[in-house]
Amino acid sequence: MPQITLYTYFRSSCSARLRIALALKNLSYTAIPVNLLKDEQHSTSNTTLNPSATVPTLLIESDNNHTVKITQSLAALEYLDETFPDTASLLPPSSDPSARALVRTLSHIIACDVQPVTNLRILKRVAPLGVDRSAWSKELIEDGFRAYEAIAEKSAGRFSVGDEVTMADVCLIPAVWGAQRVGVELERYPTIDRVARNLEEVEAVKLGHWRNQEDTPEEFRV
Repeated sequence: MPQITLYTYFRSSCSARLRIALALKNLSYTAIPVNLLKDEQHSTSNTTLNPSATVPTLLIESDNNHTVKITQSLAALEYLDETFPDTASLLPPSSDPSARALVRTLSHIIACDVQPVTNLRILKRVAPLGVDRSAWSKELIEDGFRAYEAIAEKSAGRFSVGDEVTMADVCLIPAVWGAQRVGVELERYPTIDRVARNLEEVEAVKLGHWRNQEDTPEEFRV
C-alpha cells in the first residue's frame, strides 16, 4: 500500500471529506494538522505544498518514490476512487453516467456553491464590513441546502443517491455539521435531515467527525 499523508484541520469541511473517504476505503494515512486559526495555512511549509494556502493537501507516495499531490478535495476524492477501485466506491459505476452526473451535481452544490463563500477566508473579509458572520453563513448554507433538497428528494434512498454512500454524502455531512453550528434548522430540509441522520451511523463518518481528530481541542471532544 502507498504511504498517504493528509494535511488537515479538524473543523475544515473540505478536510473532513477526505477523512471520511479514506475511512470508507479503509486506507490508513498520516494526519498532519494545519491550524487555520493560527494562520498556519499561510506558512511557507504549507504554501510550498499547497499554493492556495488552504487545506486539505493529499500526498500519496507509491513504492517507486513517486508522489502524487492533490490540493482540491473533489479532485482528491475522484483520484482515490480511480486509484483504489477495489475499495468502497464514491461514484456509481461507469455504466450509469446519469447517476454519476447526479452525484457530481450534488457534490458541487456543496463544494462550489456553499463552502467557498462560507469558509474562513471569506468570513474574515466580510467581518470588517459589519456583516454578522453567522448570519452570512446561515443564509448561504440555506440557499445551497434548498437546491440540494430539491434534487435529493427525488434521488435519495438511505443516502443522497440510493442506498450507498457516495461522494455527494461525503460532501454533505461536513456541510451539515457547519450548518448546525450557525443555527440552520435541518427540519426544513427533510431529505437532508434524514440522510444526515443515516450518515451519522456510518463508522467512517464517525471517524471523520471534527470532534474526533488529533487536533480537536479537548473542550470540543465527545
